[in-house]
Amino acid sequence: MKSSSSIGSLKGIGEKTENLFHRLGVYRIEDLIRYYPRGFEIYEDPVPISETEEGKINTISGSVFGRIGVSGNRSLQVTTLNLKDLTGTIKVLWFRMPFLRNTLGKGGMLVLRGRVVRRKSGLVMEHPEIYYPASKYEEKLHSMQPVYPLTSGLTNNAIIKAVRQALEAVDESQDILPPSLSAAHRFLPYCEAVQKMHFPENKEEFIQARERFVYEEFLVFILALRRMKENENRAENRFILEDQPEIEQFLKELPYDLTNAQKRVWKEIQNDMQGSHVMSRLVQGDVGSGKTIVAFLGLLLAGLNGYQGALMAPTEVLARQHYENISGMLEHYHIPLRAELLTGSMTAKQKREAYERISSGDVSIIIGTHALIQDKVSYHDLALVVTDEQHRFGVKQREALAGKGCMPHILVMSATPIPRTLAIILYGDLDISVIDEMPKNRLPIKNCVVDTGYRETAYRFMKKQVAEGRQCYVICPMVEESESLEAENVQDYSRMLADEMGNDICVACLHGKMKQQEKDEIMDAFGRNEIQILVSTTVIEVGIDVPNATVIMIENAERFGLAQLHQLRGRVGRGKYQSYCIFMTASKSDETKERLDILNHSNDGFFIASEDLKLRGPGDLFGIRQSGILDFKVADVFQDAKILQDASEDAGKILEEDPELAAPENAGLRRYIDRKISEIMLETTL
Repeated sequence: MKSSSSIGSLKGIGEKTENLFHRLGVYRIEDLIRYYPRGFEIYEDPVPISETEEGKINTISGSVFGRIGVSGNRSLQVTTLNLKDLTGTIKVLWFRMPFLRNTLGKGGMLVLRGRVVRRKSGLVMEHPEIYYPASKYEEKLHSMQPVYPLTSGLTNNAIIKAVRQALEAVDESQDILPPSLSAAHRFLPYCEAVQKMHFPENKEEFIQARERFVYEEFLVFILALRRMKENENRAENRFILEDQPEIEQFLKELPYDLTNAQKRVWKEIQNDMQGSHVMSRLVQGDVGSGKTIVAFLGLLLAGLNGYQGALMAPTEVLARQHYENISGMLEHYHIPLRAELLTGSMTAKQKREAYERISSGDVSIIIGTHALIQDKVSYHDLALVVTDEQHRFGVKQREALAGKGCMPHILVMSATPIPRTLAIILYGDLDISVIDEMPKNRLPIKNCVVDTGYRETAYRFMKKQVAEGRQCYVICPMVEESESLEAENVQDYSRMLADEMGNDICVACLHGKMKQQEKDEIMDAFGRNEIQILVSTTVIEVGIDVPNATVIMIENAERFGLAQLHQLRGRVGRGKYQSYCIFMTASKSDETKERLDILNHSNDGFFIASEDLKLRGPGDLFGIRQSGILDFKVADVFQDAKILQDASEDAGKILEEDPELAAPENAGLRRYIDRKISEIMLETTL
């Protein structure tokens, strides 16, 4: 069995299971070897029931006290029991598992492992794993079980079995790191490191193995970026763009003045677009810093000079919102340009008409999703593409645009507050502009960090805000076990909250398992205030701009990275009303309090990012993944900043000594990078 063999060559993987692995991006055995766990279940000794901790996974041992009940309707049957040991009793419940009444009603000791939450009646363990008889738990005691990202229909156990087989195909020849680098950094040998990434004996082994693959990920990324940048000289600017008086007039008529930072960045964009080479610029700005208006000025500059500009948004809802805002501004300020919306859900007739207007040049500003770069779209003369960081253009997209006869200016918008030194390494192919000043008319968000005892108070506050006509978000963390449980978690929470809020307040939920159309409909309804409280997982991070939303409550805030919490907080504070962010945490640890206190006292994303960097040193086994930066499998640009720096320096030395990576010791690295580039698995910007 070779590492390049198809995943279907493993025992027990038929066509159906193979397709499920494909959904995870796993096609070959080597892909599976690099499909790392996102965490580990650590099976520790059971704790006394009196010492269970809210918000955490606890293991308890005891016997059933009293009768086992089954309640609820057919669609959601709830099984409940009381588990008792010498120190106390705790209520336990399972959803949709009525058969447990017979299974567990036979008596004897059992071990339960699950998350403990606070309900009105007190602490409750929800949906725990069952070890019955209790001796079954001893088989797993003190072990570490990998937990993999899943897709519907594929269990964690199925992935574990497949990985164990795949590891048999691993040998040292697959190591892509030059031996001199491995030796310099004292990394584990490749085979040992791979084994310990998936099945470590303890935390220390995992940390040691992880360091090696974090470094590898960074090195590959940086080398690929730099090679592409060096191989492709920046194209000459063929667009003649002159200053337009309408833009100056528009800026005078705006009801507010641009901040000094916005003016500076607009000047940089203007100079680029009117310079000798095509622009490739990253505009980095905190949530709510006013990046959109700066991008709009670039689109105006292109449009008023007789060219076209395109704005690519990450979701249809956001694309539609941008379209309405931009169309409204063009009309209100009497700017002689037309905008067009293009999304995947439009009818064939609507798309056909849009294509005609785009190709004829009737419209100057085109707003949409990935539909903007499909083959059927033919631009009249595309001069500028503005893209969200989540849609950074890869090689394929570059070719798609070049094939349309254009090499447009590229503006990448990013709300991720990365310290500048890291940004220079990560976005080495882009010039960087920073909007580091907030608009003066924005009321700062009021923050509070509270423990779960304040939940009722928080609910009363939300009711009061809704009574005043405002709206609220509630964010639930991902449930680690599976996607389906994550969905269930959000659904259960929203049902509980709907009961709490009463019939006059509409509560809805949003989660990753929903179809895009369903998500869009809910977000649209929330935008129209038909839904007053939205319970969601972090899919809300890139969402709609709802100026009327004034409260966001984040449950289990300790389970998120600071950068992510800051991004989530940015969902409110977008209108004229005072906004509030409630960080709810069950954790009593001083470290958690210290981390969340940074958010409590600052709304500055750049400051938060640098403080996060100081607090979270390497070695955090379950380092909470920062979202929205780059799609690294194990690396984290905050937590692993030191390794990133090392990889960047080593990449510089390698390219200085061997620019083509032609030396024998760099051969594995070269092959891997070339494949990554050709497969577009590593996204790079123009």
